[in-house]
Amino acid sequence: IQNPESRIQQIMLLQAIAFLFYSHTVLTANAWSTARRGTRLSVTYGSLLANISSLHTSSSLFLSNTDGECGVTPEIPKSPFAPSTFDSSSSLSRKPKSGDIVTFTLLRFQPTSSGGDDDKPLVLEPLFDTTGTLQLVLNGGNYLPGLHQLLSTMSPGETIQGTKIDAGYGGYNPDAVFQVSTAEIGDSIDTSLVKIGTALQMGNGMECRVTEMNDEQWTLDANHVLAGAAYDVDVKLESVEEGPKSWEYVGGGVKEDKYKVATFALGCFWGGELAYQRMPGVISTHVGYTQGHKDNPTYEEVSAGTTGHTEAIRVIYDPNVMPFSSLVQLALDRLGDDVYKLNQAGNDRGTQYRHGIYYHDDEQKQVAEELLKGYGRGDREVMTEVEESKVFYMAEDYHQQYLLKGGQSAKKGGSESIRCYG
Repeated sequence: IQNPESRIQQIMLLQAIAFLFYSHTVLTANAWSTARRGTRLSVTYGSLLANISSLHTSSSLFLSNTDGECGVTPEIPKSPFAPSTFDSSSSLSRKPKSGDIVTFTLLRFQPTSSGGDDDKPLVLEPLFDTTGTLQLVLNGGNYLPGLHQLLSTMSPGETIQGTKIDAGYGGYNPDAVFQVSTAEIGDSIDTSLVKIGTALQMGNGMECRVTEMNDEQWTLDANHVLAGAAYDVDVKLESVEEGPKSWEYVGGGVKEDKYKVATFALGCFWGGELAYQRMPGVISTHVGYTQGHKDNPTYEEVSAGTTGHTEAIRVIYDPNVMPFSSLVQLALDRLGDDVYKLNQAGNDRGTQYRHGIYYHDDEQKQVAEELLKGYGRGDREVMTEVEESKVFYMAEDYHQQYLLKGGQSAKKGGSESIRCYG
């Protein structure tokens, strides 16, 4: 990555390599291959393998183009209801536990330090909402782990001011700085292509940056460029409520839970999850595998098409903010003409990509069936399944909120194009 010689270049560099601030995971190979441009060289010295790339400042993971778009990005329906208001009768007096619905107000949320020598706040604008009254499922993904941890220590009605939470990149580790002699590098590389700030990728996948260079040695820093970054936070915990009590189909009517569960299969689950994350009233999302016959399937097993599962998105939502019909409509808008295709969504084909609406109570079934009637045509049969929800197995961690971790906004009401592959 080219040397950030100016403040503008530095910010563009951060945009190109930034991923969700709550994730310690490096960008995937697909995301990196999309971001990188220019000459790629290899150098071998001792056991060290490094790939050196140059990145044009015009290249960014946030470029809005059609390459890699994941289906359509329908307009997010605006909620016809007022923002969620918590009922004191359902609010708990205790501190929140994993799985609880937490309502909180961020009174202040701003970057403090980049961890660099100039101590300037280089953290980019977060890709999630940071103002007003918000909700999350404690330890259920979305937002920063540090925010979940902070909320878990608070009691309803409590306000904490002037605290810091990690921006998701961990502290700066001086032990991750090391030197390599120019004799070890030898003449296997054109050193004129390497500058202060150039990023190297080690053979084990580790990223490091060149921080010093002279005729005898290079100093390399394996800390993330934003290691040590943090946010100053003032937060008030408004309420704690129990999450949904039942997760699979309950016959005989309508679930009485205040917060409800919905499950959709729309092909590759990455894009669909981000679309639902952007919907007002959606409090939590996870991706996984459902409607199959094997316990605890892996991604590889599901991808082979032998377990009967389909890739799916499970949503926890507040029906007083966003009705189930709007969740279904978003699913159908994303599918488009794929509603008429068997075992296919976009370019993804196979039973593991079949699309469906898997209802959790009879009211959801009725809503889904009514909406799908509008898609019926004399010459084309709707192939979208409407079935009782079965066991939902969570996908591997690296699949969860994958596109958010890759740098795409999950802010409520967002309408940016959703790109599945970079």
